[in-house]
Amino acid sequence: MVHAPKKHGVSADGTIAKTSTASSRPISVLFVCLGNICRSPMAEAVFRSITASDQRLGQIDSCGTGAYHEGHSPDPRTMSTLQDNGIVDYEHSARKIQVADFDTFDYILAMDNENAHDLMRLKTRVIKNKHAGLNKDKLSAKVMLFGDFGGKKGEQVADPYYGERNGFADAYEQMVRFSNGFVAQVLDAPK
Repeated sequence: MVHAPKKHGVSADGTIAKTSTASSRPISVLFVCLGNICRSPMAEAVFRSITASDQRLGQIDSCGTGAYHEGHSPDPRTMSTLQDNGIVDYEHSARKIQVADFDTFDYILAMDNENAHDLMRLKTRVIKNKHAGLNKDKLSAKVMLFGDFGGKKGEQVADPYYGERNGFADAYEQMVRFSNGFVAQVLDAPK
């Protein structure tokens, strides 16, 4: 069971918190979709559930590339799908990606190619320009498709927002598979 999540990566004043030194810090993961009310919060909740006691992980969060639903709770169909699968106490407030996320997170995992492309464009701008005093030489976030961990390179999660409830069930199955793949390929991989 997932316990009520803390706002990983966000300090009390709403700014992105810094992680500890690279040699001692756990891996941090950010899940990203378009509006941050369907796919990415589902990915965050499932990932938290699967890795609940894993000390190798630090900050886990989700956000959107757009601010369409900023401040809103996840879609009710996302929440009911999570609850149907035993994740009953997940809470989240949608937010938009921030420049500091590229400094805070080790992995930024997009749900589809369009969001991955938008994230790469933003990361390129962050690296080219000085943003918020970030050290552009230390921006090491790996931007990838979450689906790359599911056994099929380039697998995307279809946005279930405009579809039927079964789209949320399909997305849930993908999130479980991708989360388990991430654990196997990143956390459990021989060093």
